[in-house]
Amino acid sequence: MATYKKRGGKIKSKSEAVNDSELLEGESTTAEVFNTLDETANKTEEWVEKNQKVILIAVGAIALTVLAYLGFVNVIQEPKEKEAMSEMYQAQEYFDQALTAPVASDSLYNLALNGGNSKYGFLDIIENYGGTKAANVSNYYAGVAYLNINDYKNAITYLDAFSSDDAMLGPLAKGAIADAFVQLNQMDKALEYYQSAASMQDNEFTTPRFLLKAGIVALETGNTVKAVAHFTSITELYPKATEAVKAKTYLSKAKAMQ
Repeated sequence: MATYKKRGGKIKSKSEAVNDSELLEGESTTAEVFNTLDETANKTEEWVEKNQKVILIAVGAIALTVLAYLGFVNVIQEPKEKEAMSEMYQAQEYFDQALTAPVASDSLYNLALNGGNSKYGFLDIIENYGGTKAANVSNYYAGVAYLNINDYKNAITYLDAFSSDDAMLGPLAKGAIADAFVQLNQMDKALEYYQSAASMQDNEFTTPRFLLKAGIVALETGNTVKAVAHFTSITELYPKATEAVKAKTYLSKAKAMQ
């Protein structure tokens, strides 16, 4: 005969009792978790309430930073860029005149550098409009101007300050630095910069041009291995380049010296 508890419930087996115990423990654990989450949420809400002013100030500061940057770009930087480009016009005129003059004209290059007719030169643009594209380009112009008046140290300084991803200007600046090092008889540096200029962009103009110069410097300093490699690159990869004919001649000479 089955035995019942006084309250009318059936006495449970041992295994059933264990299962109920585990269930109760699980429910208890779950309750504790929810209680903990509730407490955490309450604490978070309390923290937000207490620190609401600080949070709003922080968010406001971020917004002001973004607005300030946009304001700087639109209100300050863009007008500054336009003004710098306008001021640079006369210096460019002097520079172009110096390049096309029938004979070398140091005076025109000096006017391009230092200004004339109450207008800024490239050095003034660099000094007064730092951070603008005009100032960056002025570094290139100034470097080339110094190179043409045989001030090689200043040429290196300003050309090295110039930066560009342009397929032509970037390699040309590096190559001009190498030219300056050649004039200073610092051949190791010259070779380094010629090689850098040749590898910056892969095109039919600057790459063979500076590979040829790198090969010549390598040959003159007795590094026939590099010389052969550079001349071979021109003849094999850029056979239609104007430097290819010279490269073949130098390649024969370099191989004979090995």
